[in-house]
Amino acid sequence: MKNNSIFIICLLLMLSSCKGKKGNAETDNGSRTPKTSVRVTTVSYGSVNDELTFFGTTIYLRRNTITAPIAAYVTDVRVKLGDHVNKGDLLYILQSKESRALGNTFSKSDTSLNGFGIIKLRATESGVITTFDKQQTGEYITEGTQLCTIAADNELAIQVNVPFEFTEYTSVGRNCILSLSDGKKYTATFNKVLTAMNAVSQTQTIVAKCNEHIYLPENMIVKVSVSKGTDGNKQVLPRSCVLADEMMKEFWVMRLLNDSTAIKTSVVIGTKNTEKVEILSPKFNPTDRIISIGNYGLSDTALVIIEKEAH
Repeated sequence: MKNNSIFIICLLLMLSSCKGKKGNAETDNGSRTPKTSVRVTTVSYGSVNDELTFFGTTIYLRRNTITAPIAAYVTDVRVKLGDHVNKGDLLYILQSKESRALGNTFSKSDTSLNGFGIIKLRATESGVITTFDKQQTGEYITEGTQLCTIAADNELAIQVNVPFEFTEYTSVGRNCILSLSDGKKYTATFNKVLTAMNAVSQTQTIVAKCNEHIYLPENMIVKVSVSKGTDGNKQVLPRSCVLADEMMKEFWVMRLLNDSTAIKTSVVIGTKNTEKVEILSPKFNPTDRIISIGNYGLSDTALVIIEKEAH
């Protein structure tokens, strides 16, 4: 009788133990698929401003060469290298060899001969003296001798070397920003595209002209910034919302079907920067919720818990 009682007690303990294990297994199965804590946002509308940066070199497209009209002596020089001159400014005074030989003999007897053989050379256009070939007085020069060169200051241009894949952003008529080493900025416009490509760097030369009348030394390197931003009302998402494959060819976002399920949605992106991305397609509803934080590594259909919604 005693043995039977012990047997019954052991049997009851075993049944109780099995029941407990079964209950634990059901609990484990109920929580086997965890939910990921995420934050979500919705699309906004606008455009994304993304800048391309190139480097350009200043150049003067037109130069005027001042030459001696006759063989003569240089008697006076009124300019020096780098001077800015205006049209009509006196540059040189020359004296012909005949006038020099006669001196003032005839001018004293005939006042109409005052200034005989004296040639005054003036600037034919406003600009900067970029070459200064003759600067010594008393020097004898022959006819056609180059005296100096004036670079027309209204013909200042910037030669920009642009990789071919970015030439769509530097088309004629498009604006850009010139940034100088002293921090000054000026607006400029692309106005000419050269047909030849640089064989080594595979870049195309685009010529831009400053929209303001400024003076810059030739061969100065300046930074040229071009906006890639598009005009119009585009769908825009934070960059953290958009995921991509290893080759950066396929892009997608995780969109919420309901408060607990997110699905993978392929997207076509447009302009992007470090903060935002334009979404060209598909067309999202303003109420569609897109995961912005916690989306990395989620499967096509994932269970999520919304932590906080962006406003």
